Amino acid sequence: MTETPALDARFAAAMGQLLGPDFPAEIGLAVSGGGDSMAMLALAHNWTRAWGVGLRVVTVDHGLRPEAADEARLVAEECRQLGWQHDILRWDGWDGQGNLQDAARRARLGLIDQWRGRMRDVLFAHTADDQAETLLMRLRRGSGVDGLSAMAPARQGGGMRILRPLLQERRETLRFHLRVLRVPFAEDPSNEDQRFERVRMRRLLTELEAEGLSPEGLNATAARMARARQALRARAADVADRIGAETWGQVTLDRDGFAAVERETQMRLLAGALQYVAGAGYRPRAEALEALLDGCLGGKGGTLGGAAVRVEDDTLRILREAAALEGVTAEVGDGSLWDGRWHLEGAGLEGLTVRMLGPRGWAQITDKPAGGPRFHDALALPAIFDKERLVACAALNHGPAHACRLEGPTRDLPAFLLSH
Repeated sequence: MTETPALDARFAAAMGQLLGPDFPAEIGLAVSGGGDSMAMLALAHNWTRAWGVGLRVVTVDHGLRPEAADEARLVAEECRQLGWQHDILRWDGWDGQGNLQDAARRARLGLIDQWRGRMRDVLFAHTADDQAETLLMRLRRGSGVDGLSAMAPARQGGGMRILRPLLQERRETLRFHLRVLRVPFAEDPSNEDQRFERVRMRRLLTELEAEGLSPEGLNATAARMARARQALRARAADVADRIGAETWGQVTLDRDGFAAVERETQMRLLAGALQYVAGAGYRPRAEALEALLDGCLGGKGGTLGGAAVRVEDDTLRILREAAALEGVTAEVGDGSLWDGRWHLEGAGLEGLTVRMLGPRGWAQITDKPAGGPRFHDALALPAIFDKERLVACAALNHGPAHACRLEGPTRDLPAFLLSH
């Protein structure tokens, strides 16, 4: 019975580290109905008594198992008894192709990001066991420092901050807490399905723990890798600050300066620039990134992850790939971001269409500014159209003056590299 108060204290300490010293008025909780997330709900509920932070709870029903609806109702009933708002989100996007668990995870994050509104912080119930399983999976794939750092206690995902206050807690400890408090929870039968890699790693971990390789030891390794990752990020950000420049969402890197740094930093600079320019959520796969880097060092560019690299006399230019923007539109003044990152607004332009400049837009600009973007650099720039007529393009000083700015959690490439 001594475990429960100790766990409450550890949870409070973790929340203080993640949120303090100025706690928000409200936080979100992603609760599936399984033991880990139900324990997190119980712990967060008790924690709010001391700190007065409001909770909003969400459950994502992926529609993949008939039991999922019952599990969502279990969470809803527990939230009703505790007095917290609960919402159920449903995903119907599985097409039977690719990696089911990865597709479900991405869908869950996307739905929760939309659900949270202005609330920034959402708690997820990943545990020390989850961390160890992730490390084994990434070790199996030959991951480097970043992959072996596994999950961070806090991670920025667009405007949402994902917080994991249970990363130091074992799964069985949480279930003991639930049994003591008599909190109901569901067991997902897919946790026993050995078709899934994580389930196989979970069983392997049990065998490894018997040989002395425990989740605690693996998590200690992940923590050391995370420290190394931060040092490598800082090195890449420093180099980007010295040899990089940005204009209209494009990045240029001095070729000589880029060639002079160590390969790990080159990889980070290139990957970060590609992600930054394309607004991509994930770093390109190592093999494709290595091949593109070799091409760049040899004087040949390429495309990857929605961005294009062009090798010029003195610079590497990384820009948005125009082919990736075909059919991507937004409306001026409706609050949406074009290409997920550009905000455009201006008096008298409301309701007009935002899309890439493209060859047709470029051809309509007869007085191109000296020193402005060249043809290939300008194709993917944001522009405002009235049907097929180009109305404005801020990057080329064309048309009525209007706001055209990048939006995002990081202000420039060095800041992006520090956090990715």
